Amino acid sequence: MIQEQTINQEQAQAEAQADIQNQTLADISQVPGICVANAQNLQAGTGCTVIVCPEGATGSVDVRGGAPASRETDLLRPEETVQVLHAVVLSGGSAFGLAASCGVANELESRGIGLDVGVGKVPIVSSACLFDLACGDAGVRPDASMGAEATRRALDEHGPLEQGNYGAGTGCTVGKFAGPSRAMKSGLGSSALRSGDLYVGAVSAVNACGNIVDPASGRPLAGMLDQTGTQIQSVEDLLIAQGGKAPLPRTNTTISCIVTNARLSKAEATKLAQMSADAYAHAIRPTHTPNDGDTIFVMATGQVEAPLMDILGAMAVRSLEQAIANTALKAEGAYGLKAQRDL
Repeated sequence: MIQEQTINQEQAQAEAQADIQNQTLADISQVPGICVANAQNLQAGTGCTVIVCPEGATGSVDVRGGAPASRETDLLRPEETVQVLHAVVLSGGSAFGLAASCGVANELESRGIGLDVGVGKVPIVSSACLFDLACGDAGVRPDASMGAEATRRALDEHGPLEQGNYGAGTGCTVGKFAGPSRAMKSGLGSSALRSGDLYVGAVSAVNACGNIVDPASGRPLAGMLDQTGTQIQSVEDLLIAQGGKAPLPRTNTTISCIVTNARLSKAEATKLAQMSADAYAHAIRPTHTPNDGDTIFVMATGQVEAPLMDILGAMAVRSLEQAIANTALKAEGAYGLKAQRDL
């Protein structure tokens, strides 16, 4: 009897895993109501990723890192009166990269997308940036023209989202506690899940102090290399056992956006952003450090009735976990740094 129960449990687990695989989508471009694209300067090692909801979404944000560089995050709080978000910009360039948002806003305005204020339409564009100035050419940053280019691609091309060394992930690196010579290349990743009419997806650019690990097994995917440059060493083990010299402050960040076609209030979207932060803890070690500017946006397009928040949160965490893993799996070695595929 016990053996039969064990077999039945294993069969149920296998069927559940197969169902999850069948529901997995390639990236967030498949979420209804969402347009997304990248623009980048590969030579300079920087870029931006723009997520647009032309009809307007309910937005929120959760900021847990100690050094964020952001725009229009206060208005996403539940108590504020602005109820719509038209675009989220994930950008390189540190604080300079906030300029890309101006190009996004200008391009949206030219297409009649924005909040009607009587004398015109004002696009509501939120943004978060990461520090990639040390990766390529520090003098080149995402600007208004790059933001406008990514917006045009998002609205006109409707193709799958490029992952790896693209967009905000172009100059991303991870595992920098032992210095840049032992860091690895990461990038941009995305994933999405579907359950019936409900879609939940995520896009992430990981430029963390810590390592990226497989969220299921804990196996290191990218991070701090050992002195031979052939194995990934645990940052947490090094810190606990020996202490360590911290990386340059305010030069690391993981920035992400969760998208769903569920109908949410701003308070519910805020809770979803908070729940989604679990994915950082599952896939980045350590995370939310004082030297990171970790930020997660949510865009809910409101096309279907929302399920229980428990279900929505579980789907968001699962999507973001895979997106973070993909930042390592899709990255290519560049700028003198190895990627996961090079080990």
